[in-house]
Amino acid sequence: MAKSYRRGTEVVHAVRDANLTLRAGELVGLIGRSGSGKTTLLNIATGWERADEGQVVVAGEDPSRFLPAWSEVAVLPQRFGLIDELTIRENIEYPARLAGTLEGVRWLIEGLIESLELSDLQIRYPRETSVGEQQRAALARALVLSPRLLLADEPTGHQDRSSAEAVFDALRQAVKAGTACLAATHNEDVVGYLDRILSMSDGRVVERTA
Repeated sequence: MAKSYRRGTEVVHAVRDANLTLRAGELVGLIGRSGSGKTTLLNIATGWERADEGQVVVAGEDPSRFLPAWSEVAVLPQRFGLIDELTIRENIEYPARLAGTLEGVRWLIEGLIESLELSDLQIRYPRETSVGEQQRAALARALVLSPRLLLADEPTGHQDRSSAEAVFDALRQAVKAGTACLAATHNEDVVGYLDRILSMSDGRVVERTA
């Protein structure tokens, strides 16, 4: 796939000839510097942007043509999108409430809250928590319905080393349960958690070999 933008008289090639396949139960890292095109690629995979060339297929559908359910495609964006009027716990529960499956996933909610170090923050509102805590809450929300595909944009961007390990432990548990996960990051410290590594530079994606 390819995606370009026009910036004045300049054409910016955000994504060039990208070709990748994600498999169930696989954690793939998309590693590159800021500005390399990672977020644009994730936005296309999410359906938030349309590619100029090529297509994205999730469960046989183009996500830009419909609004995927949280159980199909879940996203951890850089702007977390937590609802200010809901507590941290209520934000995490939100997809399950929408789907009418809250009772069936309470065990998973409790596990995510504990593993992502959010136990003491459940009744606080997002404005009463740190950016890193909000990011972990947004990740728990994304994982609560065990999505078919998870797209995580810089999931450790606001985490210290200990919390970054908790984030990737949670991602590993999700892929163990069958989720396909693409995590865009510039944090080379997380490579030990990954099943495959894709490097991105100047809009091009290349699979990294050992």
